[in-house]
This record gives sequence, structure tokens and C-alpha cells, in this order.
Amino acid sequence: MSCLMVERCGEISFDNPDQNAKCVRMLGDARVRGQTGVLAERRGSYPFIDFRLLNNTTLSGEIGTKKKVKRLLSFQRYFHASRLLRGIVPQASLYLLDEDYLGQARHMLSKVGMWDFDIFLFDRLTNGNSLVTLLCHLFNVHGLIHHFQLDMVTLHRFLVMVQEDYHSQNPYHNAVHAADVTQAMHCYLREPKNVSVLENHHWRSTIGMLRESRLLAHLPKEVTQDIEQQLGSLILATDINRQNEFLIRLKSHLDNQDLRLEDAQDRHFMLQIALKCADICNPCRLWELSKQWSERVCEEFYRQGDLEQKFELDISPLCNQQKDTIPSIQIGFMTYIVEPLFERWAQFTGDTPLSENMLNHLRRNKAKWRSLLHKQHSSNRSSDHSGQVTGSQEQTLNEEETP
Repeated sequence: MSCLMVERCGEISFDNPDQNAKCVRMLGDARVRGQTGVLAERRGSYPFIDFRLLNNTTLSGEIGTKKKVKRLLSFQRYFHASRLLRGIVPQASLYLLDEDYLGQARHMLSKVGMWDFDIFLFDRLTNGNSLVTLLCHLFNVHGLIHHFQLDMVTLHRFLVMVQEDYHSQNPYHNAVHAADVTQAMHCYLREPKNVSVLENHHWRSTIGMLRESRLLAHLPKEVTQDIEQQLGSLILATDINRQNEFLIRLKSHLDNQDLRLEDAQDRHFMLQIALKCADICNPCRLWELSKQWSERVCEEFYRQGDLEQKFELDISPLCNQQKDTIPSIQIGFMTYIVEPLFERWAQFTGDTPLSENMLNHLRRNKAKWRSLLHKQHSSNRSSDHSGQVTGSQEQTLNEEETP
């Protein structure tokens, strides 16, 4: 049974409204508006689905209806994708918009362990659902579904909640960044050796959604508490203000050669280090991907600076668009934050191909940002002398900045 039969032209038809309502309620955690027009409250990620509204106004061109249809179809796409990834073929045929995109997304997932994985392309192929699709796949790959006896519908509902809890309007800290970090962690787990305000908020949000979704309700209480505690410890480790603390401890372990991965505490510590690496690995990606992330995070900084200026507050470091350029921000970030951490990670892994690949990308990207910074300084000097940059100079700069 399928919830919707969707033709490529976009036409929607319902096989059985009662069956559809039951399926959508189960999968989407929604309350469907009945014939009486009574609307119940709900805590979920998707809008209410009024079948009368869809049937009556699909062709009317109303913006609100189009948005509802789009959100519903999006849910159908990645639910269908998650079934396919588990090898489950629908009993009834399901015609999806952009089915070719799903095929390409499945092909990308077969290469999810490769460092040049393009998360931006994957997000487009999954219609903006990269985090849910990727996690469904990796939960299966790493045996977490079997190990914890997870219910797939409940797991999917939880992942939807997580994805929707991110602010999509953020250029950098959004669900795509979370998917990128997840893919990086998957790469690190394949290696041979296997009090923060914002981070505390993330921890509380995650625990809240875990409990609300009842994903782990079937496990003993002590197991659930241990999982929640370890999740919190991992999330708190990503606080950039604790960078030196973790680096000093890692250096000490490596110098003394006393890391014992059979020990639970040491394993957990290295998971913290791996997550820290995944969280800031963008400078170690291919230039085409790394540059996009750099521009996104700086855009987020600049937005903050603009708000602070608007309310006559002191502009935070790195947030002044007039003074803090993208190349200068990235060079400092790479030099003082990224390089020290990834050099220690390479020491831990024994200079594996992945570690060497990341460091090579890091050095090349840093050289590119230095080149761009030099061009900016040269351009500024020319502008100071002539009063403005000539059209040919501007064209040359734009061409040179394109990788």
C-alpha cells in the first residue's frame, strides 16, 4: 500500500482516503483533519494534511496548498528511499517525482565512505533530506538497527524531528552541515584504529527528541541513561573553546603511547576527538566543497555582525564584514584550530591514506586562501591609488577566484 500515487506530471490521486489517513498518521506523527473539521494538536515536523483541501484545490494554484503538497511529497520520497536502502520493495507500485534522483542518491550512498563525497549534491538529490536519508543508511550499515532492535518507523520519525529541528535559514549550521559531519564520522570509523551553552542546548534537544519519539523506550532504563550520557559527552566535546583541553590530553596520550582502545574510557575519548575532527573538517575537503562551506560560515558570521551593529552592540570577532575577509578568517582558522588537531589525528591513525589526503587538501586550500588574500590586498592598493578598481581588474579577480 502506498500513501500517495504520484505521477511525474505532478497529479495526485488517493487510492483509499481511510488507508492514506492511517498511513500518514503512523509515519508522520500527524493528526489528519476529519470530516467534522476538528483539528487536533500535534508535535511533529510536517503540516496538517487536509485531503479535502488537496483534492479541491490542487489545480487552483494556491501557494499554501502547493507548499503542503511539496512537504508531503518530500516525506514520501525519503520514506520510500529508506525502504529501498533496506531492500524492501513496495507491494504496490509507487510512482515518485524525480525517481531518477533517488537512483542517483542510492548510487552516491554506495560511495559514502569516500572522502570526496559531495554532500551538497546528495542534499539536492534527496530533495533537502540528506540527513534523514544518510542516517537511515548508516544506522543499517553499522548494525545499530539490529543491535538496539530499533523500530524503523519510530527511528524515521525521530530522524525527521532531528532534521527539522535545525534552522534551514542558517547558511552553515543547518541540517546539511549535520549530514556532512555524519559522513565524515563514518569515514573516520572506517579507519584502522578505530560547560558549553550551545552544546548543552544541542544535548538537551537531542535527549528531548529521543524521549519524545520513544525510540529507545524498549531498552532497559540503565542502557538508555548510559546512551544519553555518552551522547551528551560527545556533543559537549565539539565546543571550540575546549580545543586546547582536548589537544593537550591527546598529545599526552600519543607521547606516552598509553592509549588502550580496549578500555571504554579511551574509546570514548577517541570518539570525542573523531567528532571534533568531523565537526571542523571542511578545510580538509576538496576545494570546491571547502570553499562553499567557508563562504557559508562567514555569511553566518556577517549576519551576526550586522545584527550587532543594528542594535549598537560591539561586533563580535570575525563578524565585521568590512574588516574580516573570508580568506583571512579561513587562514587563521586553519592555522590555529584545524591543522593542530588533524596533525594529531594523523599521528593517532598512523598516517593512513585518509589522514594524508585530508592534510594534503588542507595545505592546498590554505595556499589558495593565501593567494586570494594577496590578490585582495593588491586590489585594495590599486583602488587606493586610482580611486577605484578598473573593470578589467575586477574581471581578472573574479576569474582568478573561480576554482
